[in-house]
Amino acid sequence: MTEWFGLKKSTPAPVELGFEFTIARSPRRRSISIEIRKAQVVIRAPIGAPQPLLVNFLHEKAAWVRAKIHEQQQSLATQPEPRRYAQGSQIPFMGETLTLVLGRGSRAAIARVDQNLHVILSPRSRLSDDAQIRQLLSRWYQQQALTILTRKTAQLTQMMGLLCTQVSIKATRSKWGHCTSRGAIQYNWQILLAPEAIVDYLVAHEVSHLRHHNHSADFWALVASVCPTFKADRAWLKAEGAHLRL
Repeated sequence: MTEWFGLKKSTPAPVELGFEFTIARSPRRRSISIEIRKAQVVIRAPIGAPQPLLVNFLHEKAAWVRAKIHEQQQSLATQPEPRRYAQGSQIPFMGETLTLVLGRGSRAAIARVDQNLHVILSPRSRLSDDAQIRQLLSRWYQQQALTILTRKTAQLTQMMGLLCTQVSIKATRSKWGHCTSRGAIQYNWQILLAPEAIVDYLVAHEVSHLRHHNHSADFWALVASVCPTFKADRAWLKAEGAHLRL
C-alpha cells in the first residue's frame, strides 16, 4: 500500500486484501471512492478520513475490486503492441489503407497524396524519428477527425431536426464519444482508424443522445432509424476497439 497526502508519501505496512492499493487524500474531497485503472487500485478520501475506515471500506468492496482487477488485467493482456512505423507502413483510415512515405526536410510536415501519406522529418527536432512520425500522424488524424466528424454531425443533426452546440475531439481512455446535456459532442479521434460505417454508427449514437440522454429503448430505436446496422457496428467496435490505436 502507498499513501499520498498532497505531495507527501508514506508506506505503511500492507494490508492483506489480495491486491495492492494506493490512498490518495484531498482537502476538497468529501466522500470515499475507489478508482481502478489499468488494474491499479486507488482509494480516494478526505484528509481527515482515518485509515482503518478506508481499509474497512476496501474490505467491504474487496470482491468487486478483485473482479475489476481481473477484468482489466485480461483487457491489458489482449491489447495490441504499439504500431511500428517505417517506409511503406500501412495505416488504416476509414476503411482505406494509406501507405507511409518518409522523407527529410528543413521542417516537419505531413500531407496526403492519393493513397500515400507523406511524412517529412526534421533534423532540428529533438524527438526520435519514431516519435516525430507518431506526433505528425496524431496531429493529422486529429485535424481530419475534427473536419470529418463535424461535417457528419452537422449533416445528421440537420436531417433529424436536432441541434449540436459544439463538436470536439480527444483521445479518451474508455469512451468513443460523449454528448453533454448542453448539446456538445466529443469524439475520440482514433475512430478514424475504423471503417467508415463504424464512424457513421458512432455519429448516429452520439447525435441520438441529443434527444435521449440515456440508453433506453427509445434511444436505440432512434439510432436504428438512422443507422440500421447499428447492432453489427456496435459489436464490431466492442470487439476491435482496442486495436484502434496509432
